[in-house]
Amino acid sequence: MKTIRQYPIIQITKKGKKFLQEGHPWVYEGEVVDVINNPEDGQLVDVMANNTYMGTGFYNSHSKIRVRLISRNANDTFDENFWYRRAKYAIQYRQTVMPDEDFKCCRLVHGEADQFPGLTIDRFNTLLSVQFVCLGMDKIKDVILKAFYDILTEMGENIEGIYLRNDVSIRKLEGMEEYKGWYEGISHPDSALVEIIENGIIYQVDVENGQKTGFFLDQKYNRKAIRRISKDKTILDCFTHTGSFGLNAAKGNAKHVTSVDISSSAIEMARENARRNHLDNISFEVCDVFDLLTQLDKEKKHPYDFIILDPPAFTKSRNTIKDATRGYKEINYRAMKILPRGGYLATCSCSHFMSDELFRKMLADAAKDANVALRQIEARQQACDHPILWNVDETNYLKFYIFQVC
Repeated sequence: MKTIRQYPIIQITKKGKKFLQEGHPWVYEGEVVDVINNPEDGQLVDVMANNTYMGTGFYNSHSKIRVRLISRNANDTFDENFWYRRAKYAIQYRQTVMPDEDFKCCRLVHGEADQFPGLTIDRFNTLLSVQFVCLGMDKIKDVILKAFYDILTEMGENIEGIYLRNDVSIRKLEGMEEYKGWYEGISHPDSALVEIIENGIIYQVDVENGQKTGFFLDQKYNRKAIRRISKDKTILDCFTHTGSFGLNAAKGNAKHVTSVDISSSAIEMARENARRNHLDNISFEVCDVFDLLTQLDKEKKHPYDFIILDPPAFTKSRNTIKDATRGYKEINYRAMKILPRGGYLATCSCSHFMSDELFRKMLADAAKDANVALRQIEARQQACDHPILWNVDETNYLKFYIFQVC
């Protein structure tokens, strides 16, 4: 059999071929029939189904995802120019779909959705926060990061440092170590704290210690949607983390916002963000949201006419969907019971495994049990700098709904 270029070859099953033909960029371990020429982990390989070339990608024998495709063009050459072009495409997309003021605070790379498998790059003003969870991409990080730094610098953007947030457990599954720290390929400031502006609100982002890459950018426009209907409302903002939904509600002239979270450090950062923005119609409490909602329901009082539920992902695998569904139903049921008729509810799930169909069914069941009807105001998803590829389900993860409870 004639090889494509000089790369090792991965032969796959008919099922694997069908999966790739449908547009998905991964080859799973169970779809590999033969491995030819002993590829090293992180090396590029050509994927073949019998004598049909299916694409080229990074191989990893440690991972259940054996190959992550980067191209389906047998004529591509994967040199610095290739990755520079890819980086430019990703940046140009954000410049096209987002307002100019949002470009300084956005996701520049959303993994497979930008054809950078296992790579996340978030821009927080003058800092880039980067995470590699694909070994092949990690091995060429110097090329990748130089491309983004050079393009942004050529555009006149001021990038003072690149911070590597490679402190996630999935790296172990890929045969990589966990760590975090400054990328030494360019100079960097002494501190990983940086100020950003989102929707006109100033936040301090801790790129070194904040959750994920430092700050959740995917809810940017959902927060703006909340602000539009917050005027004169008394609002309970649950799972506030560093306060973003609550701050947008306060900025929208809410009568008062109570933001709660179980993390005392998150609440302190939220308080500081409120002080930074001179918002005095918002207060913060450290508490367990499940306990608080249960207590409010038992008291049969209706102190809030708008409740926001932005919980962490209750499931990160298919095996725990049932438990997650119970958790989502519990908080939504309690919120529906607490709200007066005519009150407002914003609710979401950031778990890919909790599909939109499952989430909607859960909400319908919660409404039935609470003996209320839901009038849908908006159904939204993640911001456009977190693009969704219809042929890659994993890129579609955020469900966000705003209802009036009738």
